[in-house]
Amino acid sequence: MPELTTQARQFVDSLANAHGLSAGAVETLLLAVAAGNGFQAQFNHPELGGMGQWSQGGMLMIGDMFNQGLKYKVGALCDELSTLVRNQTVFAPAQAQMQQQGFGQSQQQGMGASLFVQRSGLWPPELGSPASSGAQNDMSYAYFPATRRLAIRVGGDLRIYDTGDHQIGGVSQQQSGDQSLTFTSQYGLVRVADLPLVGPVAQKPVEPAPQPDPAAFAPAPAPPTAPPHAVSSPAAHLAADDIFALIEKLAALKEKNILTDEEFTAKKTELLSRL
Repeated sequence: MPELTTQARQFVDSLANAHGLSAGAVETLLLAVAAGNGFQAQFNHPELGGMGQWSQGGMLMIGDMFNQGLKYKVGALCDELSTLVRNQTVFAPAQAQMQQQGFGQSQQQGMGASLFVQRSGLWPPELGSPASSGAQNDMSYAYFPATRRLAIRVGGDLRIYDTGDHQIGGVSQQQSGDQSLTFTSQYGLVRVADLPLVGPVAQKPVEPAPQPDPAAFAPAPAPPTAPPHAVSSPAAHLAADDIFALIEKLAALKEKNILTDEEFTAKKTELLSRL
């Protein structure tokens, strides 16, 4: 626990007496407000209603959400502590570096780092500025109330969820991955697995579908055609007797002057060449 200055310790004791809380509860809240630079806080203490979240401007959630009296008390404490953090030195000089690095990691059970630790370039810029963020092992997460998004990065995979009208508060995690993350909102427990996934998820590359062999669709080759000189005709298969019968008919046609001597001779020569 960071060491408070004497003035800050007196202020904590005074607030504890004024609000009927232990000094430990007020100090826990002071650490959370300081981790949020005086503008926001995320805390977990039984006297403060369990897990809770506060942002300057009116946003406040506590685990005991129906206890309006306690909610008013916590809100008033956060406002007073915010003024203290932004106007006075609350930690001893030896702890100044710890404050800058974010000493709120011991405030939340199940967390490996402060929810207010932000890493430049880790989240898509269109999501805006996270109200809370954190990291554990190879997993990082951040809540963006302005765009109603919860971003979770596990290794190289980025998942973005729509938080709807949930005002995300405390967080707890098991070691089985981002799907085991749970948050609290004004409606109670919120499981990441129940939020709609709206952002990119790294996936295995899709294997291209096998392309059919173009040769399978090529038209079948036409059967080879016989060379012109090999084309058969009825006359090519005439028997010798048929040839002589044709010559006799041609001679009769010449006698009747139907064929000239030249035509008869040419036809006769052709037929005889086939013997």
